[in-house]
Amino acid sequence: MRVNGGLGEGMAIATLIAAGQLDDRLIDRVLGLLRELDPAAIFLRWIDEGDAADLRFAGKGRDARWTLEGLEGVDIVVQADEPRWKRLLVADMDSTIIGQECIDELADYAGLKDKVARITERAMQGELDFPGALRERVRLLAGLDERALKRCLDERVHLTSGAETLVQTMRAGGASCLLVSGGFLSFAEPVAKTVGFDRVRANRLVFAGGKLSGEVGDPIVDAVAKREALVEARAQLGLRKEDVLAIGDGANDKLMVEEAGLGIAFRAKPALVEVADAELRHHGLDALLWVQGVRRRDWFRR
Repeated sequence: MRVNGGLGEGMAIATLIAAGQLDDRLIDRVLGLLRELDPAAIFLRWIDEGDAADLRFAGKGRDARWTLEGLEGVDIVVQADEPRWKRLLVADMDSTIIGQECIDELADYAGLKDKVARITERAMQGELDFPGALRERVRLLAGLDERALKRCLDERVHLTSGAETLVQTMRAGGASCLLVSGGFLSFAEPVAKTVGFDRVRANRLVFAGGKLSGEVGDPIVDAVAKREALVEARAQLGLRKEDVLAIGDGANDKLMVEEAGLGIAFRAKPALVEVADAELRHHGLDALLWVQGVRRRDWFRR
């Protein structure tokens, strides 16, 4: 388990998020825990009163995370004091920006959802080689009509709470937003357009005669490719590691989450939680704006 790329001794911020439930009693409880690490730990400020607040302390971020984990209904992100605002967001799509695994839902149109979903779950847990598992699942869908993808997108795919608010607010603040997916461009491109991402990287399905051929185009977007996409975007923008926020849910997000200055596991598999800087379990993706110090009044609203 790491915290902010190995954040060691020095000043750090612990952001407490408990929307509608954060009160002085809860803050005092967390301060008491932090003061076991640093007797001079202080309440720094409300970001939004009753929802999110910052505490400041000196010490190891890793120790603070272990100390503060397990508070009911509270998400806690420990990070270096600066920079709070991130200039590049890199996000996984399936079970992160959207609430579904697209290939599982698509398989339902072929009557194979249970079989495909079992393979997906094992791949996300890190039990299977991702490229091999992807090719196996796509082969099972050979012959499925291309129109089923449009139906699946319209009928099954739903955005995760706060996804659009997070992306649009970051874009309005000058950040670049990259959607990376081990899924398919047929879903990722329309999702990216709807949410507001300005960059997208995903796998390409191969069609023959208006039906899925059972093949997926090379190169496969796997864990390594996700990290490479992050590094490439970061370099193009002239950013530092600490300027990057990455978020995902599965084992194939580990490398990009580790590569980011702040890596977040979102309702994630244990394999990703182990390497992430923090875990977001109780709130939507817009809570990552509080993590960056942005007050609700400044969030994007459609």
